[in-house]
Amino acid sequence: METVDHDGRTTAYRYVPGDRDGPAVLYVHGSGATHQLWAQQYATDGPAHPAAALDLSGHGASDDVDTQSGTETLAAYVDDVVAVAEATDAAVLVGNSLGGAVALETVIERDLSLQGLVLPGSGAKLTVHEDLRVNLAEDFGAAVEFLHRDDLLFHDPPAYVREGSIETMHAVGQAVTRRDFETCHRFDVRDRLGDIDAPTLALCGEHDPLTPPSYHEYLAAEIPAGAFETITGGAHLAMVERPSAFNDAVERFLDQLPDGEARSQ
Repeated sequence: METVDHDGRTTAYRYVPGDRDGPAVLYVHGSGATHQLWAQQYATDGPAHPAAALDLSGHGASDDVDTQSGTETLAAYVDDVVAVAEATDAAVLVGNSLGGAVALETVIERDLSLQGLVLPGSGAKLTVHEDLRVNLAEDFGAAVEFLHRDDLLFHDPPAYVREGSIETMHAVGQAVTRRDFETCHRFDVRDRLGDIDAPTLALCGEHDPLTPPSYHEYLAAEIPAGAFETITGGAHLAMVERPSAFNDAVERFLDQLPDGEARSQ
């Protein structure tokens, strides 16, 4: 793991050089996860393009922040992404769920040059069901168990994949995971999507009820250079469950980007 110091804290990330020239990609995980969510995207056997994946504040090996859920936490996570993007020369952000919210906020609010944006399992508004929010506060074990039922985070994963995800969420812990989901619940950039001029791919697992196809179709329709694609057989974490199909979709998107044409907000 490598680290970057910024805003009074240290953010950890993993970086793997690509097999060929092309834009460096920064992967941003979602609620209760870590950079390891993207292991099958940055694995050393390897990405075609340079790849980095970070631990947001309070996750994995990164320092935590003392922020309220919502705009404060989202801004802190954006600071993490900007710091790692600048350290790795990342030109494309790929953000899942909360990570997609962070990526969208980064593109809209910060002066960061980017060639593209990929939003797998995310949306412009990320309302969290009230029952899940209650369990995250009062019965964390029940919340984690609920999320790992079939056709939520995963469609039909191997047992070790489900177990690894459960272990990671418990390691991240109740306070940070709840903060993540509450930040999602307060997120809404539906009125700002027209400000995004970076080419954007909204990528949805066909069995994802947390951020269903309609969320991604909306992103593709409202972002001027937006496109929509489905990952067959995947759910919310299609990058884990269907990595080959996921990676192929991302590579096709990257290969279509104009060479060297970075865009900034």
